[in-house]
Amino acid sequence: MTPNPSSPPRAGLFKDRNFKWMLSGSIVSMMGDQFTLIALPWLVLMMTGDTLVLGLMLGIMSVPRAVFMLVGGAVVDRYSPKRVLMWTKHVSTVLLLALAALVYTGRVTTGSLSVLAFGLGLAMAFSIPSATSMLPRVVAPQQLQAANGVVLGLRQLSMFAGPLLAGGLIAAFGDGHADRVSDHRGLSFAFLFDAFSFAFSAWTLAKVQTRELPSTAGSAAGQAVLKAVWQGLKWCWSDLDLRTCFLYWSAVALLITGPIQIALPVLASRLPGESGAAGFGLLMGAHGAGTLLGMAVAGARPGVRARNLGTTLLLVDGIVGLLFIPMGSITALWQGAALLLTIGLLSGFMHVAVFTWIQRRVPPAMLGRAMSIFMFIFMGLAPISAAVTGWVMRAVTLTQVFAISGGSLVAAVVLAMATSRIRNISDAPTAPVSGG
Repeated sequence: MTPNPSSPPRAGLFKDRNFKWMLSGSIVSMMGDQFTLIALPWLVLMMTGDTLVLGLMLGIMSVPRAVFMLVGGAVVDRYSPKRVLMWTKHVSTVLLLALAALVYTGRVTTGSLSVLAFGLGLAMAFSIPSATSMLPRVVAPQQLQAANGVVLGLRQLSMFAGPLLAGGLIAAFGDGHADRVSDHRGLSFAFLFDAFSFAFSAWTLAKVQTRELPSTAGSAAGQAVLKAVWQGLKWCWSDLDLRTCFLYWSAVALLITGPIQIALPVLASRLPGESGAAGFGLLMGAHGAGTLLGMAVAGARPGVRARNLGTTLLLVDGIVGLLFIPMGSITALWQGAALLLTIGLLSGFMHVAVFTWIQRRVPPAMLGRAMSIFMFIFMGLAPISAAVTGWVMRAVTLTQVFAISGGSLVAAVVLAMATSRIRNISDAPTAPVSGG
């Protein structure tokens, strides 16, 4: 791979007042999200002690997020990312304040928790496409990839620090009992911090001045929401390169996310030494650390490519597939950590590059809908991949699961390289290629 000498410097990024306001709010909000991700499952387990109820509660939050995400993208394109994002922050603040109060007073029930979890999931369906559509309106086009690298890298970093801080806060304000819902004070403070993080990020977002982007065809203004969603789906399908990539990424999501969610915990439980939850945490931590490093490299060296963006994407995915194949045959945690660190490094680098490519390629009036489709591919297909992986693992060995998953990904890469346009895709914001 060789760096592109024409790649823009990132020197002026942190001198941009709008970017600094947006980033400061995003950091606090990302940390707050991790507090709820730790506190909510713990609260359910303390209330019921039933893993089935926990799964149902997490489903109540994730289903509206997946189902309404495309609608959220259409609403973003109709009303602007900043406006929709501000709404979601206010709504989430109110919901989390209510949850914190119910937990603190001991009045929380599974019914009230279900309603609040549904509301938070619904807010996420609108906040995700609005947040991913904001950056092109905040930073200059030549700084977009560097900005994506910073924001996505900080999100990955929050996944390390957030759970540690959340656990510390719950322990510090709790009363030391973990066998019943007596940690209500610590849990309520965790939800309260997340509410504060949304309120703070709403305040910083109000300080951000967004740039006016050129008006283009496909605006959702004045359209019915469902019609705008259909228009967005048609537009993305008509762009041959985008359609091909979306179909390819759907295959990748189905092949990889399930084994990570289902097979990795099983693998960790069977390895000698630091096995079980601690071993699984070590493996996921290695993957997260690699992802963070890859995002940092993408932000610092945005022009590093093997021929072009499409070829680099396929080459990286092919290597990831090859690294997945031996995962089920490892005999020590350090071997799995090394493999996942490398996989995370490659995936994190490409994640930033792909995000930037979509943001540059898609017209501003369609960006919310396009980003919602992109995010839906990975968030919506992950449960399907996990269910299929769990079913397959009843008939095949763990070694075979990883070999099948990695081998299938390599086969998909070879097929895409031989038959699709992906290998010719460049970073340049070229006009969409029309396809039937």
